[in-house]
Amino acid sequence: MSDGGWEPLRLAATAALAHAYAPYSHFPVGAAARLEDGSIVTGCNVENASYGLTLCAECTMVGAARMNGGGLITEFYCVDGQGAILMPCGRCRQLLFEFSTAGTRIMTSSGVKTMDQVLPDAFGPRDLDRTAATPPKE
Repeated sequence: MSDGGWEPLRLAATAALAHAYAPYSHFPVGAAARLEDGSIVTGCNVENASYGLTLCAECTMVGAARMNGGGLITEFYCVDGQGAILMPCGRCRQLLFEFSTAGTRIMTSSGVKTMDQVLPDAFGPRDLDRTAATPPKE
């Protein structure tokens, strides 16, 4: 674990709950990640009356990271409204994978796991490079 352990991430994710907008589900979510440079970025869920346009906490967190200069995620922590560890949904696992390092670690309800453990055989940017070959000739 780099720079300060899991506690700063837990506290940051819990603090992010105060900004959640969850009037429909009443299920606020806070997320925090440590980036390669040691900075911590947070996010919260932002619901929408159409439901399908709801942003998960991981989405707003990655957006905040990009707006503040980017950097890849090295550690990630997510909590529900009671502060309990929450596992990212499948869509968010894919999003986290896109912005992870080879050694990114995620706090889960069953302990710390690597990105590869929470999203095995993930499809990502490296796959796009491999499939970007010249189209077959007709």
